Amino acid sequence: MFNSVLVVCVGNICRSPVGERLLAAGLEGITVGSAGLGALVGHAADPLASEVAAERGLSLEGHKGRQFTAELGREYDLILAMEPRHRAEIIRMAPQLSGKTMLFDQWTGARGIEDPFRRPRELHRQVQDQIARAAEAWVQKLKPKTR
Repeated sequence: MFNSVLVVCVGNICRSPVGERLLAAGLEGITVGSAGLGALVGHAADPLASEVAAERGLSLEGHKGRQFTAELGREYDLILAMEPRHRAEIIRMAPQLSGKTMLFDQWTGARGIEDPFRRPRELHRQVQDQIARAAEAWVQKLKPKTR
């Protein structure tokens, strides 16, 4: 049983905030957070990422970038990285986290989800589609089963 999930990307302003909010919406009672390996600490979500999310009815309002650390990783039961190289970097930084660090798109291809930062709106849409599919797959895996 997982009580907490941390979503990790690079800047913590495009992909991981979207993943965080989608998981939080689908996983009632589970704490969901996000962080970045090279976070823009304290920054709001990227304006274009926020606009594209809003088109889908998802608010990134109030998000503030946060730096990933080994200490932060230890606070969560499951860490979901957006790309294989992010997972490798987390494990390099904190080998003890390897058993609880997986890819965000683990159940939808496990190829990683590309960074749309400073790229066209259409790529943001494609990336958020991928994140939404992957989040739904995690929700189905993690949601407590009702009897």
